[in-house]
Amino acid sequence: MSTAASAPREPLPDNAPHVLIVDDDQKIRELLRRYLNEHGFRVTSTADAAAARAAMRGLTFDIILLDVMMPGENGLDLARYLKSTLSVPILMLTARSESEDRIAGLEAGVDDYLPKPFEPRELLLRLQNILRRGRAPATGASADEVRMGSFVFYISRGELKREDETIKLTERERDLLRQFALRPGTPIQRHELSSDDTTGSERAIDVQINRLRRKIEADPSNPVYLQTVRGKGYILYTD
Repeated sequence: MSTAASAPREPLPDNAPHVLIVDDDQKIRELLRRYLNEHGFRVTSTADAAAARAAMRGLTFDIILLDVMMPGENGLDLARYLKSTLSVPILMLTARSESEDRIAGLEAGVDDYLPKPFEPRELLLRLQNILRRGRAPATGASADEVRMGSFVFYISRGELKREDETIKLTERERDLLRQFALRPGTPIQRHELSSDDTTGSERAIDVQINRLRRKIEADPSNPVYLQTVRGKGYILYTD
């Protein structure tokens, strides 16, 4: 497949956000480069961590789109290095969708996490949301927490608090809330929320969601934050 880019109708402005794509799959790099360029991003792409490091020595990027599984230095190790030396936000792409891997990405310092396969439109929205958060005035919240009214959930340590009170969660409730908190505003299907002991049981997921709602919603029968999306599963809205 040719990697030659078709020229945009108009040159992108110098202040257009510049994204660095780090992925060893040439086809994905080229598809993302074209799509993001068409939607107003300047794009540089590299096939591995070594090439990404070299690119960053000569260029400044507004955001990095980083794959986990790469030959040589993997995406998690590169993310740890970048977060220890730079303040650039990172959106991580991976074929792994298990909650443990998402948590590992968060602990490495990434700002968001999108499992493959994904819809390009969702990727674009996530990039834009991360950049918008970076431009927003500081409010005291961090990337490791989500707020739902008077509740705050601390993702990496799995702690739910309401003011100074710690709300007791079961391990399953903690896992579910982590999955939602890592993908706020995105519908998650029931099968993605299943654990080994609940695989194939949509009723079990519904029961667990109802229990979680009783802990974070003022009116669990009319939820504001953890809502049902007909035909798509559930979605968590945050403040």
